[in-house]
Amino acid sequence: MASISTWVRYMAHKFEYSLTLSLKSHGRKKLSNQELFHIVFKNLFYGKITFLHSDKGPEMSPTMTPHDNTLLIRKIPMADSKIVFIGDAVLFKDPNDSDKYLVRRLAAVEGFEMVSGDEKDEPFVLQKDQCWVIAENQDLKAKEAYDSRTFGPVSTADIVGRAIYCLRTAVDHGPVRNSVLAMVQDSSILAVELDVDEMAKNHKA
Repeated sequence: MASISTWVRYMAHKFEYSLTLSLKSHGRKKLSNQELFHIVFKNLFYGKITFLHSDKGPEMSPTMTPHDNTLLIRKIPMADSKIVFIGDAVLFKDPNDSDKYLVRRLAAVEGFEMVSGDEKDEPFVLQKDQCWVIAENQDLKAKEAYDSRTFGPVSTADIVGRAIYCLRTAVDHGPVRNSVLAMVQDSSILAVELDVDEMAKNHKA
C-alpha cells in the first residue's frame, strides 16, 4: 500500500501528464475551455499513465533478455529536458517503420557534438529537437545494433515513453536502470501502478 506522500507525488505526475496531453491536443485542434477541462479531468481521474509493451532482441542486453520482455512504460506525451534525461531507456517510433517501436538508451540531445570513431566521418552537432539513441549490448557491432549509428538522429517528438520496469521471466524482473532524476520521478508511479501479476499474465514466455 503506497503512503499518502507517495500518492500525492503520483497525482502530481498524473496532473502534469494530463495537462501536457490536453495542451498537446489543444495545439492540434481548437478546443473550447470546457473541452480542455474535460480532457484534463478524464486523464487525471481515469486510466493510467503507464502501459505494457512487449520487446525482444539482443540490443538492450543485459538489461533486457534477447528473448521476450514485458516492459512497463511511463507515457511521455511531450518529451523535453524536464522529463527525459540522458541515460534513460526510451521507447520511440522506429525511424524506418512508424508502426513499430524500439527501446534504446538516450545518449545525447540537441546541442551535443557527435564525433565518430571513424576518421572518415565528420563531427556534427545535434539540431533542435534531435537526440541520439544507442543499443546497450556492447557485444554488438555498430551495424548490428540498429540504433542512431545506423539510422541517425531521432526526433524527440517520436519518443512516446520511458521503460521503468522489466519482466524478463516470472521470477526475473525489476526496475529498469535509468538516470537518477528519472528513477526519482518514476518511483511513485511504480509504487501505485506496478502490477507484476498483470505483467506476468501478458508475458510471452
